[in-house]
Amino acid sequence: QVQLVESGGGLVQAGGSLRLSCAASGSIFSINDMGWYRQAPGKERELVAVISSAGSPYYADSVRGRFTISRDSGKNTLYLQMNNLKPEDTAMYYCAAATTMAMVIATPRYWGQGTQVTVSS
Repeated sequence: QVQLVESGGGLVQAGGSLRLSCAASGSIFSINDMGWYRQAPGKERELVAVISSAGSPYYADSVRGRFTISRDSGKNTLYLQMNNLKPEDTAMYYCAAATTMAMVIATPRYWGQGTQVTVSS
């Protein structure tokens, strides 16, 4: 089993920045690729960004140019730097992990508990 624990969420004004972290522990040898999802009230969960074990990122159109995903393999930690935040970025943000990129995008095997990001206008 793999445990994912997010941190770094909070309340920020529009135009501000936050940095989310996701610490992985347990059977981390079973995961290669990781990503961030978010879910706003009344909406479906959506993919925000993913990153491969080699460090190749992919971003949703809504966040490209504002968010940066990165990982520190030595610390088993995933990050999401969020700049120029907008009220529509308000959501619960979840860390996800799987063996392959296809799985992270489609059906991640492992999920964190989420961290709330609220952006005020």
